[in-house]
Amino acid sequence: MQEWNNFYINGKWIAPSGKGKIDVINASTEEVMATIPEGDEHDADAAVTAARAAFDHWSNTPPAERGALLKKVQEGMKARSDELAKVIAAEVGMPLKLAGLIQVGSPIANFGYYAKMASEFQWSEVTGNSRVVREPVGVVACITPWNYPLHQIAAKVAAALAAGCTVVLKPSEVAPVNAFILAEVIDAAGLPPGVFNLISGTGPVAGEALVRHPDVDMVSFTGSTRAGKRISEVAAATVKRVALELGGKSASVILDDADLPAAVKGTINACFLNSGQTCSAHTRMLVPESRYEEVAKLAVETASAFSIGDPFGGSAKLGPLISEAQRERVRNYIRKGMEEGAELLCGGPDAPEELPKGYYVKPTVFGRVKPDSTIAQEEIFGPVLSIITYRDEEEAVRIANGTPYGLAGGVWAGSDERAQQLAKRLRTGQIDINGGGFNLFAPFGGYKQSGRGREMGPYGMEEFLEYKSLQFKPNAPALAPTAPY
Repeated sequence: MQEWNNFYINGKWIAPSGKGKIDVINASTEEVMATIPEGDEHDADAAVTAARAAFDHWSNTPPAERGALLKKVQEGMKARSDELAKVIAAEVGMPLKLAGLIQVGSPIANFGYYAKMASEFQWSEVTGNSRVVREPVGVVACITPWNYPLHQIAAKVAAALAAGCTVVLKPSEVAPVNAFILAEVIDAAGLPPGVFNLISGTGPVAGEALVRHPDVDMVSFTGSTRAGKRISEVAAATVKRVALELGGKSASVILDDADLPAAVKGTINACFLNSGQTCSAHTRMLVPESRYEEVAKLAVETASAFSIGDPFGGSAKLGPLISEAQRERVRNYIRKGMEEGAELLCGGPDAPEELPKGYYVKPTVFGRVKPDSTIAQEEIFGPVLSIITYRDEEEAVRIANGTPYGLAGGVWAGSDERAQQLAKRLRTGQIDINGGGFNLFAPFGGYKQSGRGREMGPYGMEEFLEYKSLQFKPNAPALAPTAPY
């Protein structure tokens, strides 16, 4: 068992204010795998104070120098990639091979991308008699989730640091060990003291202390819509910027001329990834009424091929959910679907008999789900798919848009052109066309109650920048294309 006793603040590992500890539970063994400090408002204040003191120097450090340090962080993460994959597989439950590819591979790529972006970004431009410059927003509190813990940390921290902001990170207390390893990597890379700071603790205490702190200029949060609403309320008191990536209830719309086997397989893959613990999971599959029986048969065949088991066993496609609380939440949703009359095609709320230990849930598919039912409206965050039928495209669009969320989705059709036409009508931030893959450098974020703002690519770095307009007299030297700023 690992024991972390200190926070990383102002370039040093220092003892926390209080004596509280939080146990980190291995999702597949249900045993304590690590302990971390339970931070409070005093720890949050110390971290913010350090970030504020470091901001002036870091924001004025040439972008190429910031990028060079981020490149060192990327190299340090690569050197510890196997360790990180094992840690996240234990914390979250994703099978080890997938954890290495997704949970570790994407954050390493992100740090490399923003290392390059720092020196290539267009920091100023001329319009009329003004030079418009982009400057860092200031001290950023990054509050991150447990489902893709290091990926979400990198999407925020790498972009913010490249932009010239200083950062206080509070990772999820459920899957925090990867963040402590990252802090070690950042320390070894030689970032100036106070540029990156790490504390841990619960959302209502440490997280809320960061959100309400007057010296925090921006909060970047990924998590539940309920928590996002609370963050918006608290942050409003100091009118700080808030970026939110929240829940989803994404629809995969299969049109009548689509390749059904490919569409069903692609949708279920997008639904069950990370045992369904993905905010952009395609949890609603919309199919023509006339093709329902065929789709239902294909869905059961595909879902039944998802073996569940030990993330370290080598053969499982689905690992456990992250916690007992999450497992019970998902099981209750499955029971609710049965109570409300949906057709249980496979899976169910009972624990897999062969897996008495670990937070496992059977891959579950419901058929003939009503669009306004609980399981079709609320985010479940488990391996549960709802098949919903529609009569025509108009009804398909209404159903797809008929939830409070708008994070992701998919459209399957006989041609990309037809799929794209329907995609234009969906109120959601990302749409996969005929199984198009995730693009790490395209903007990620949602409409409606799925949040505000975007992460990834140049769009993600722009979230951490302010505009400033400098007005000159006409033909001033500072308006020349090569004039420095």
